[in-house]
Amino acid sequence: MKAIIVEDEVPAQEELSYLINTHSSIQVEAIFDDGLDVLKYLQSHEVDAIFLDISIPSLDGVLLAQNISKFAHKPYIVFITAYKEHAAEAFEIEAFDYILKPYHESRIVTMLQKLESHFRRDKELAAKEAGDKQEGSQPVAGNTQRVSHSINLIKDERIIVTDINDIYYAAAQEKVTQVYTRKEEFTMPMNITELCNRLPEEHFFRCHRSYCVNLSKIREIVPWFNNTYILRLSDLDFEVPVSRSKVKEFRQLMRF
Repeated sequence: MKAIIVEDEVPAQEELSYLINTHSSIQVEAIFDDGLDVLKYLQSHEVDAIFLDISIPSLDGVLLAQNISKFAHKPYIVFITAYKEHAAEAFEIEAFDYILKPYHESRIVTMLQKLESHFRRDKELAAKEAGDKQEGSQPVAGNTQRVSHSINLIKDERIIVTDINDIYYAAAQEKVTQVYTRKEEFTMPMNITELCNRLPEEHFFRCHRSYCVNLSKIREIVPWFNNTYILRLSDLDFEVPVSRSKVKEFRQLMRF
């Protein structure tokens, strides 16, 4: 796995490079202190991850990440910042994670382990997709975009990269959306329509104007008034409603 560091403070460059080399198999290919130099480098080099300081000269980290997010091959972005409030900016452009300065070694180690794990899994999924395409139809040349099987969720000002299969349901709460896994609750700074658009439609269903449910987590479909249904989910006590306007589509999805 290849990476670059974008940081304009030499001590921080050296410390992060040391931690990456010590606690992972990630190869640091280059270190930059200027955003424009990074764009030039990426025109002729491909990397898998970028450790990116938000406050850098010429082109700040957020604008740089926005440019990089348009690339065909999208490297993982790990933001570096001294301010917790920048976590929201990192989330908006779907950064993989963010780390605070001054660095805490245990936090860096956890992030690196998670990063390498996701990289391995993405490679396996991409290889499987390529194999499936070869069996069926010709693969699209140059298609190196990562398979999206995770979503960034926010909790306590931290970005948590979460497997979509761990999400049970989402519920609208005024201008935010609550997302529920088996053990945790996350508050997302977006409406439920925006959240649903980030989830794969083959697995998630907008069953109500205020609810979106993971179809694979449904354990029981209970008839309710006005020919609607209540959904009971595996491992959770909460019941998710299916609105009358969604009943027909829901029955077709569930084949009954």
